Amino acid sequence: MLPEEEVTHAEEAPPYNKLPEDEKPYALFPDGSCRIVGKHRRWKAAVWSPTWRVAEAAEGEGEWSQFAEVKAIQLALDIAEREKWPMLYLCTDSWMVANALWRWLQQWKQSNWQCRGKPIWAAPLWQDIAARLEKLVVKGQPTTHVDAHVPKRWATEEHQNNQQVDQAAKIEVAQVDLDWQCKGELFIAWWAHDPSGHQGRDATYRWARDRGVDLSMDTRVIHECETCAAIKQAKRLKPLWYGGRWLKYKYGEAWQIDYSTLPQSRQGKRYVLTMVEATTGWLETYPVSHATAWNTILGLEKQVLQQHGTPERIESDNGTHFRNNLIDPWAKEHGIEWVYHIPYHAPASGKIERYNGLLKTTLRAMGGGTLKHWDTHLAKATWLVNTRGSAN
Repeated sequence: MLPEEEVTHAEEAPPYNKLPEDEKPYALFPDGSCRIVGKHRRWKAAVWSPTWRVAEAAEGEGEWSQFAEVKAIQLALDIAEREKWPMLYLCTDSWMVANALWRWLQQWKQSNWQCRGKPIWAAPLWQDIAARLEKLVVKGQPTTHVDAHVPKRWATEEHQNNQQVDQAAKIEVAQVDLDWQCKGELFIAWWAHDPSGHQGRDATYRWARDRGVDLSMDTRVIHECETCAAIKQAKRLKPLWYGGRWLKYKYGEAWQIDYSTLPQSRQGKRYVLTMVEATTGWLETYPVSHATAWNTILGLEKQVLQQHGTPERIESDNGTHFRNNLIDPWAKEHGIEWVYHIPYHAPASGKIERYNGLLKTTLRAMGGGTLKHWDTHLAKATWLVNTRGSAN
């Protein structure tokens, strides 16, 4: 695909068996698979060359078959670059991969790798593929889609090659908890459920649909998800925000803030400035290395003032990161009434404390029961807290 070309529809290249003989050596069949082994997901990506009768493969844990299919495209590009091929034909039986390469890639790039305002799935992989396609000399549209299921008597050379790469992508394991052929939909459902935010069947379906994938949802994905169970337990708290002194404020006018302590991340972050909007319970978070007055001001300006407007009132405890000669003049300059809680007075600070607890519960659930790598989950955990569905 040349940089100046814009793909607007899925126009397939000729089938493999109709390619010129001198171009067939540059055709590769990529595929990917995934199996659940015990409590682990194992994926394998493979590429088959019908000319050279060889396959290359890569494998790993923790991802689904769609991820493996995209990794297989990267494998094919690796081969083409390594061998300095003048062109590359990709013959795939993956509807998702075919549409991404034919139709969506240029659109994603133009929309800053978003689809309907949401980040596309596996954006780093697609960005790498897009950059490499621009550098690769290709002939026309280098991708052809292979129908994966045809009777043997109708199978062409192309279908036979597709079966070869299917076999290369199979993962040989001693114990498999689920039948691969019968439970294929379950894998797709898991693939969509995890990045959709653990918000139930409908949210999972919408997430997949927004990315061009129609799926038949299996409710076991919800029932067996440990992250969903932990978040559901956290939701059983009584409504965090209710009437009282907050009724006189409009949205964005009053906030409670606090620092939550977490294990030090690889980037040296140890604290999260949590900021909760008083009338709705909307949460904003800002990770920092140290709980200081300056970081408090930076977090408020970036997450509150710039996104929600200047508040009338901010409540906090009496910690030195909140009560000092930097915060006081800053608050007065912006016309903000800064109110300090009475120490150990639960009614005053209980709401923000419960939000800190809910955030940590969500981070721990996403980290497999620990707070390790919490910084990589923070943005998604914040979003989960804000979309948890509690009454406000």
